[in-house]
Amino acid sequence: MKSIAVELRVGQELSPDQIQRLKNRDLEEQAYQQSLRLISRRPRSEQELRDRFQRTNANVEIQDTVIQQLKERGLVDDRSFAQGWVENRLTFRPRSAWALKQELRKKGIPDGAIQIALKDFDEEDAAYRAASKVTRKMADLSWDIFKGRLTGYLRRRGFQYSTISPVVKRVWIEMTGTIGESED
Repeated sequence: MKSIAVELRVGQELSPDQIQRLKNRDLEEQAYQQSLRLISRRPRSEQELRDRFQRTNANVEIQDTVIQQLKERGLVDDRSFAQGWVENRLTFRPRSAWALKQELRKKGIPDGAIQIALKDFDEEDAAYRAASKVTRKMADLSWDIFKGRLTGYLRRRGFQYSTISPVVKRVWIEMTGTIGESED
């Protein structure tokens, strides 16, 4: 963005149109700086930024200009945002593909970008990762209680029973080293 001060001279008189253009550029710069602060904390989707602009009453032209500048600089990209979101969730807070789709839709990510981000998503691996994060707390439970609690935990993260059942059995075997008669 070109500096506004370059165009100004001491003693220069400005027309009302020039003053309005300078005010608009100042509002644009404020919106741009606000966006950079938000993006510096974590990546944002285009829709998240637009929602923030709406809360600060930025007009649509300013929104469009700032979003375009951010896109040109590679700071806003819904496809890479979606990919990063999926990777982050898989690492820290595993969810099912269905739950991830819902989260990304709430963030305004287009379905095409969501499909690309979830292209190689392994549902069973994600369920196993989620289960592995909580099983240490369940080490002293009986099979029936363990199965119920872990199944409920995984269901709340969006996994289907067809994915949950083998993961629960796998984690139980890894944790106890046994398959009991009541574990069917």
